[in-house]
Amino acid sequence: MEPNEMTIGDYVDVIKRRKWSLILPFVIIVLVSSIVALVLPSVYKSISTILIEEQDIPADFVMATVTSYADQRIQAINQRIMSSSRLLEIINRFNLYPDLRRKRTIDEIVGKMREDVKLEPISTEVVDRRSGRPTTAMIAFTLSYEGQDTPQKIQEVANMLASIFLKENLKVRRRQTKETSIFLEEEMSKLRSRLDEIEANLAVFKKQHINELPELLQVNQQSLHNLDREVDILQEELRNLKTRKGFLETQLASTSPEIEEEEENQRRLEQLKLQLANLKSRVSDVYPDVKKLKAEIKAVEDQVAASQKASDAEETRPDNPAYISLSSQLTAIKVEIDGARKKINRLYQKRNEYERRVQATPRVEEAYKAILIERNNTQLKHDDLMRKLMEAQVAQGLETEQKGERFTIIDPARLPEKPYKPNRLAIALIGFVLGLGAGIGMAAFKEYIDDSIRDADTLTQITALPVLAVIPEILTRGDITLRRLKRAALVMGSFLIVIASVAVFHF
Repeated sequence: MEPNEMTIGDYVDVIKRRKWSLILPFVIIVLVSSIVALVLPSVYKSISTILIEEQDIPADFVMATVTSYADQRIQAINQRIMSSSRLLEIINRFNLYPDLRRKRTIDEIVGKMREDVKLEPISTEVVDRRSGRPTTAMIAFTLSYEGQDTPQKIQEVANMLASIFLKENLKVRRRQTKETSIFLEEEMSKLRSRLDEIEANLAVFKKQHINELPELLQVNQQSLHNLDREVDILQEELRNLKTRKGFLETQLASTSPEIEEEEENQRRLEQLKLQLANLKSRVSDVYPDVKKLKAEIKAVEDQVAASQKASDAEETRPDNPAYISLSSQLTAIKVEIDGARKKINRLYQKRNEYERRVQATPRVEEAYKAILIERNNTQLKHDDLMRKLMEAQVAQGLETEQKGERFTIIDPARLPEKPYKPNRLAIALIGFVLGLGAGIGMAAFKEYIDDSIRDADTLTQITALPVLAVIPEILTRGDITLRRLKRAALVMGSFLIVIASVAVFHF
């Protein structure tokens, strides 16, 4: 037989029957949750809000050498602060966790403080200046500390953590800028030494190949061309001199080196004799003109004899002016020819030297360019490092003057006025809901497993027989006393619940 649907009256009867199944779990759970809410120790929390401020001077004018992002640097600083030595120093300074010190080890206490210190970023949507795309950037962060100590101590610890965080950030940025400057100075010194070494090698190379350098190739080629022209001119001049020499030698061969004086004396002697013969035919030998002619003939004869005797004794020097002139010209031509040949030989030697320089220039140029490339590359690195060093020094001054990116406390840690946890009201409300659910569940469960028949209609439906009579409930004195005790217990439980609720709200 299908059960009838329950009406509101049926539900009221179930509540009346199962009121203690509803009330007892509810009262117990509510009381337990209230006691738990009251017994749990108060945990206070103090929060510092730190703003990440950009550098005062635009990055276009001064570029900071700290290239890491703020969130990366914050996490790195957080790891340094969360080190065991730092936290243990703070624990000892403020005498934190006195109860735990007697129960747990130092590592466990330090781990507990790491859990109590929380860093939470505050981000927003910004446009990345490097890529021009929207991105999420950290603009601030909160640093909090929670504990079971007094609110004043919690505030002091939170302020100290924030102060350490700011100091550590300044220390990190200054160290990074200083290390950057030192590194660049060391690299500059190495490059300067290397550059001086290359310059010295270049000077030695130039000294060894002073006339074979690539920049002198045009000069050497022009000098070689000029020498070829001079050689051609001297060759032409030498040919002309040889032609003149042959002409002079021909003329000299046809010219007598001496004057024909003997023949002249013979002709004069014959003429004088003819004149003497004519004169004798007219006058006597004592005539003065005859004597004069005879004396003159005698003198000419003596000259002829002397000339013949000298020619027989030795060879005479040339005394023909034409011969001497031609001989002098021939000698001068020979000297000029010798000079021209010597000059041509010297020019050929110079030409060979310049030709050797021109031929050696490509080989020298290869080594020369290698040295120049190394020097230029080293010089470029040196100049680039010099520029970076100057920027690093400016950035170091920026950090020294605290004009760069920095952390600023915009909301210092405040004195907590009420506990951060536990949330006593939430615990009490959760206990109320759980108690109500437990009571309803208990009542429903008992009602479900109870097979008792409560009225005549139900009995009629089950047996299909009519009910003849119904005996009412008979209450004895003991039943009445038990009901009174239950009512008193219900009132007392309600009173305790009210007191616990008031205490929870008070805390």
